[in-house]
Amino acid sequence: MSLLQDNLVTDTLNQVQQQAIQLAQPVEDQNLLQLLMKGGWIMLPIGILFFLGLVIFIERYITIRNASKSDGNLMAQIKSNVLSGKLDSAIAVCRSNNSALARMLQKGLTRVGRPIKDIEGAIENAGKLEVSRLEKNINILGIIAGIAPMLGFVGTIFGVIQIFRDVEAAGGIDIGSVSGGLYVKMIASASGLTIGILAYIGYHILNMMVERLILKMETEAVEFIDLLDEPGV
Repeated sequence: MSLLQDNLVTDTLNQVQQQAIQLAQPVEDQNLLQLLMKGGWIMLPIGILFFLGLVIFIERYITIRNASKSDGNLMAQIKSNVLSGKLDSAIAVCRSNNSALARMLQKGLTRVGRPIKDIEGAIENAGKLEVSRLEKNINILGIIAGIAPMLGFVGTIFGVIQIFRDVEAAGGIDIGSVSGGLYVKMIASASGLTIGILAYIGYHILNMMVERLILKMETEAVEFIDLLDEPGV
């Protein structure tokens, strides 16, 4: 009797080991793309969100970085020309610089001779316009950061529903099928969560870049107004 029980235990352990090897073998042969495709139809909108967020981040990053570039001597050149009464030269310096700061100061230079309040208003309006251009489409990254994890969760829920529907149709529970199906469907949640985190990080990186540029523009605008308030200007 003891020998029969030992043989039964041994056979059971061998079957479990073989099932584990069979379940693990397909996973080893799958590349990343094949693994992601097993997440189901929900991976299509998640993939679209990924590429959309990637394109927006790269495009905005390049745009903001280019807008932030300015000659370190820009304000010094403008100050020198303004104090010398060469407004046309100061405007030419701004045009040749082609940065958000230069465009904002150029708007103020074209208003020189008018009351300071008018010049401040022109600079402020130009600055708001530049900032709105820089912030274009950044909020879409915030939307992606919220939607992608929810889509992944929806994909997992639909997958679980499908698994239990198949179990009901089969009239029994196959632990291997259930665990394997859950493993596959969790790919959707992991993908959605990952894309959401990346979009969230990209959103805040771009916002920090814009805020840094706004601070720089405000500082230069104050310095420019102080320059116009100097005697003899």
